[in-house]
Amino acid sequence: MTALFGTPDIAIGMKERVSRVRLFDGPLDLSWRHCATTSDFIADLFALRFQSSRNDYREMRHSIGYLTNELVENAVKFRAPGEVVIEASMDSDCFKLKVSNDVDAENASQFQSLLADITAGDPADLLIQRIESNAANPDAGGSGLGLLTLMSDYSAQLAWIFSSADESDRICLETYASIPISQAHN
Repeated sequence: MTALFGTPDIAIGMKERVSRVRLFDGPLDLSWRHCATTSDFIADLFALRFQSSRNDYREMRHSIGYLTNELVENAVKFRAPGEVVIEASMDSDCFKLKVSNDVDAENASQFQSLLADITAGDPADLLIQRIESNAANPDAGGSGLGLLTLMSDYSAQLAWIFSSADESDRICLETYASIPISQAHN
């Protein structure tokens, strides 16, 4: 079983020179603090090429950090026990990110339902609808606001591939993202 949601052409193309970070599940247990630390590291690393302009550096660092943090937080929050692998690359046009982790079948099904909703329309319109819906029902979770914000405000292209993992009750989830570099420092 393989299912694709989002922009198909970004789901391939992580063949460039890639930096890889693995977050292992272990005695320290993966938690929220690992998301922010990892995101800051990746943002610092890839924004360095823009250090000649303080504004460009700050904007790129922010955009890369926000994108990475959102996707790594989702992976840590919804993963089945095990590692999270983050791969990142940058060329002259865009920053690309791939986050891989396993999820259980129930989380995969719920996430696929959310993705079917948030990839079906204009991200800016859907973002406003979700904000209004969350305001009316503050206890509702899993609204996709972070993903919609990435698509609407950061011009992120996103894709998700769900495929069978080695274990029968697990699904391998690969999340791909691409943000334009020119967008980050217009």
